[in-house]
Amino acid sequence: MMDLPLLTQPNCAADSLWCRTISEWTGNQWLASYADLLIAKPVNIVLILVVAFIVRWLVHRTINRLTRGNGKPPRLLTPLKERRADTMTAELLSERRVQRARTIGSVLKSMASFVIFGLAAIYVLQVLSIQIAPVLASAGVLGVAVAFGAQNLVRDFLSGMFMLVEEQYGVGDVVDLGEASGTVESVGLRVTTLRDINGTVWYVRNGEILRVGNSSQGFAVAVVDFPISHTSDVQKAIEVAAKVATEAASREPLTKDVLNPPEMLGVDQITADTITLRMTTKVRPGRQWAVQRRLRAEIKRAYDEEDIEPPYPYGRPLPSGPVV
Repeated sequence: MMDLPLLTQPNCAADSLWCRTISEWTGNQWLASYADLLIAKPVNIVLILVVAFIVRWLVHRTINRLTRGNGKPPRLLTPLKERRADTMTAELLSERRVQRARTIGSVLKSMASFVIFGLAAIYVLQVLSIQIAPVLASAGVLGVAVAFGAQNLVRDFLSGMFMLVEEQYGVGDVVDLGEASGTVESVGLRVTTLRDINGTVWYVRNGEILRVGNSSQGFAVAVVDFPISHTSDVQKAIEVAAKVATEAASREPLTKDVLNPPEMLGVDQITADTITLRMTTKVRPGRQWAVQRRLRAEIKRAYDEEDIEPPYPYGRPLPSGPVV
């Protein structure tokens, strides 16, 4: 007795689980014959994409936990040695480490996403029965051609990686990159963005940076120069400036910025018109300009009270006699 057409299993039933299952469930030979194409492959592709997104989420979460630190120094950079001065506090070191860890974490997450989705794309091509070897060979040849044509881009990326690892500068630092100087707003693998004192935004390619002057790393030095007249008592001017600066550094708002007590260096320069006194003090990175302005104001007020005259005081009589 012959089997009914709907109950006859297709030829693929012996080789494919999906074909046999669909044949048993529906009895439709056409649907069972295309089960791999219509059901198996889409399901496999969806599973690959789901696994890729889950792995990406787990990797990004791990990187975030390593770089954020939950209020503590990030564990990602704990083993690394930090270049710092003896006067640099633990708080400043922690801030620098947090900034660098977040920047490197952003780069690591981008690289992880690229690798994970790249592998997922290769597996999807395999599911679709597309030969991977010719595709990889073509990609290799194309990559070599692109590398030759984009040497500057490759140099920018390599320079950016070394800058991040070596912590040459970070977001918020005041730097001088040669052609441009200002506050760092973003650090990328290809471009560093600066904003200068006039508000102009500069985009500097990492491969073009030959030197970096960082005014915000470790500590900064506030240099305060103040001129006095030749008729003033130099020793008294030195004592008054040292006393006023020390008192100002020990109270708000300078106490948080000044790391060491101000050091009076004495007479720095003598010209025909003025005697210039110099004072220095170590401060938090990036705060040297604010400290300088505050100390100048305090010293000027004290000099006015002590009648220590500046060069060419207001109302000084002009020399008399014939003009030669």
